[in-house]
Amino acid sequence: MQSVGIKALKNRLSEYVRAAAAGETVLVTDRGQVVAELVSPRVRANASPEEQRLGELMRQGLLTAATVSPKSRLPRRRPVATIAEVLRELDDSRAER
Repeated sequence: MQSVGIKALKNRLSEYVRAAAAGETVLVTDRGQVVAELVSPRVRANASPEEQRLGELMRQGLLTAATVSPKSRLPRRRPVATIAEVLRELDDSRAER
């Protein structure tokens, strides 16, 4: 949880909005008194239980929303090692025992 004065908030608003969107609560102060809170958006009332739970996890900062569009294609991943290499390493490590 962060606390920020109004003037500092005005000067660096996008930074604090991003923090709130990531699930952090930002307390806005005026002369040392808390006057507002920036938090991630609440889930709509008619959302499914799964959406409500995901929204709660995002608000707590335990979950981050995807930054990739669901329509975009992710790059293909290349395997780190072939199955044959993995099996060979497994056999070698077993033989050393």
